[in-house]
Amino acid sequence: MTQQLEPMPTDWRRALAVVAHPDDLEYGCAAAVAGWTDAGREVTYLLASRGEAGIDTIAPEECAPLREREQRASAAEVGVSAVEFLDHRDGVIEYGPALRRDIAAAVRRYRPELVITLNHRDTWGGVAWNTPDHRAVGRAALDAASDAGNRWIFPELGEQGLEPWDGVRWVAVAGTDRPTHAVDATPGFERSVRSLLAHRTYIEVLTDEDPEAYCRAFLTGTTGAAAERFGGRPAVTFEVFTR
Repeated sequence: MTQQLEPMPTDWRRALAVVAHPDDLEYGCAAAVAGWTDAGREVTYLLASRGEAGIDTIAPEECAPLREREQRASAAEVGVSAVEFLDHRDGVIEYGPALRRDIAAAVRRYRPELVITLNHRDTWGGVAWNTPDHRAVGRAALDAASDAGNRWIFPELGEQGLEPWDGVRWVAVAGTDRPTHAVDATPGFERSVRSLLAHRTYIEVLTDEDPEAYCRAFLTGTTGAAAERFGGRPAVTFEVFTR
């Protein structure tokens, strides 16, 4: 019998989504975010880079502001107005204290109960290799959720007026091949399509398909794949680590 996915926790008010690049959240999480903001929850996006190395035909100094604009428009489609960029260099983001400190500082600023990030493991499952940026940011987000509550790990944050926050109760990892929980994607699906489509410049380079058709097909496939394990409902899946 197929192991069923648990519904995501709902007894929280604030979430911080931490990923490496513009579009990382839109390739799977946006339908869940739309549902959460509809319910009055606050979701903030934190991006380690501006995705400036993501389009071969556009130089990084031109690409960064373009992708930032598209990310802000994308977030607005699902009810997110707070979008922060850390300006780590796209493609060579390094796991380590500097990245952990930057994420921990954001956790202290926004005080989320839920932190969301992207797959931190070597592969997407099987032999589909994950990227260094995703691995670094996902792992750092998991660690920073604890770092933020310890005043002695990054004491300079306290000196900057950022008091410790030990209120993160869960870290939910998207894009994992080991999901434990899910959110019904149906209410937010159409907005998730528009949210991914907002990254039009990137998508037009990525595929020769019609951009809207590409976005709809991709998200239909990913959310539909989880339906068997979530009562027949299309779903956004997460691997949830409790704290």
